[in-house]
Amino acid sequence: VDKMAAPMGGEMCRKCFFQILQKYHFKSSDFATASVRRFCKVSNRKYHLFGYHPKLSFVEKLQNRPFTNDADTKSRLLVLGIETSCDETGAAVVDDKGNVLGEALHSQKLVHLKNGGIVPPIAQQLHRDHIEDVVQGALDGASLELKDVTAIAATVKPGMALCLQVGLEHAKKLVRQSGKPFIPVHHMEAHALTARMIENIEFPFLVFLLSGGHCLLAVARGVGNFLLLGSTTDEAPGVVFDQVARKLKLKHHPDCSTLSGGQAIEVLASRGDSQAFNLTIPMVRYANCDFSFSGHKNQTFRLIIKKEQEEGIQLDSDELLSCVNDVAASFQRIATQHLMQRLHRAILYCQQRHIIPQENKTLVLSGGVASNMYIRRSLQAVADTFGYRLVCPPPRLCTDNGVMIAWAGMEWLKEGRGIAEDPEAVDFQPRCPLGVDMSTDVLHARIRTTPRVKIPT
Repeated sequence: VDKMAAPMGGEMCRKCFFQILQKYHFKSSDFATASVRRFCKVSNRKYHLFGYHPKLSFVEKLQNRPFTNDADTKSRLLVLGIETSCDETGAAVVDDKGNVLGEALHSQKLVHLKNGGIVPPIAQQLHRDHIEDVVQGALDGASLELKDVTAIAATVKPGMALCLQVGLEHAKKLVRQSGKPFIPVHHMEAHALTARMIENIEFPFLVFLLSGGHCLLAVARGVGNFLLLGSTTDEAPGVVFDQVARKLKLKHHPDCSTLSGGQAIEVLASRGDSQAFNLTIPMVRYANCDFSFSGHKNQTFRLIIKKEQEEGIQLDSDELLSCVNDVAASFQRIATQHLMQRLHRAILYCQQRHIIPQENKTLVLSGGVASNMYIRRSLQAVADTFGYRLVCPPPRLCTDNGVMIAWAGMEWLKEGRGIAEDPEAVDFQPRCPLGVDMSTDVLHARIRTTPRVKIPT
């Protein structure tokens, strides 16, 4: 290693590092580990200031493409990603061009559907039962062995503690076996960066993440560099959609028995009258970008109870309301208007503070709730109003998966940063905000969002 180091006190430049790593790292995993960790220290201290970003070519996007020969494997960086933050056990191998070489996923959806929600100890045991097969399935799909990958990445924050623990422990086990570098990944950052795997998106850009556990608006200024404009103050939209679906007893609906709560709401809402009931939009008097869904859930619960009493439906009955479609549609409309208003303010804030250049107005929408097409079309209307390009990963990459973790690890690896010097010392963090909190500054900006952007019909 010393013989290949450049001048300047033994420090090598970023381009030299990648040339050396791509040429030699498959011949010696020890050299790969030493090189990556050494460069990580140099980059953290100095070279990230240069702003060098390798040019990416987006070819064969999201296609599993096994390597055809040994020479092919030696020409690229490869990251194995592991995801266990909630109810999906995922693993994938991606290369530095954005190709998904192998992927495996075990979903716990049907188990939790029967239980009426996610029970953390059950989720943890299901992760333990399947993680080994899932990781091996991703490697087999890529026609690779563990020794062939450049680094291993895993979700360590935020998420359910019992679930995060399983993925982290397995990742550490693989690191001990292989001697590969370990890259801890922030789950929400992974969602935000996934779009860069399928589209040529330059920093900075606006990010809107909607899921069962999170709801936030942020500006991505670089890998590991985010400005948090707003987040949920209580419950996440995905959780509230599921709770309303349970209150409506949608698992007993013939068209919704195998769907998640959020999917069931979307299906029935498409058949209902969204103006049937007069519900109020949350937080209209608060000039910030934060979210609140518990109040909207409670007013919807009160509506359901009132209608059940009017129709003589018993509390413990499986009978559905005659107006179930209208309730679902009204609930979804108000939740969507809340999201639209917050996005509207975030865009105006970025304009006021000159955070996003006019030539790079991009909005990345991701997370499981972003798969709801009614919500997506509505947020598209807001983006179109202000000339933003809306980028959404494919639906299978909006929900939790190993691909996004592997790609986030790749983003860190290509910058020579984010690699754990002592993998055994890495711990999981159930709660962890994304980036620098700017919510107070957003509030002080006193930005009005009138006239309101209308939901497209």
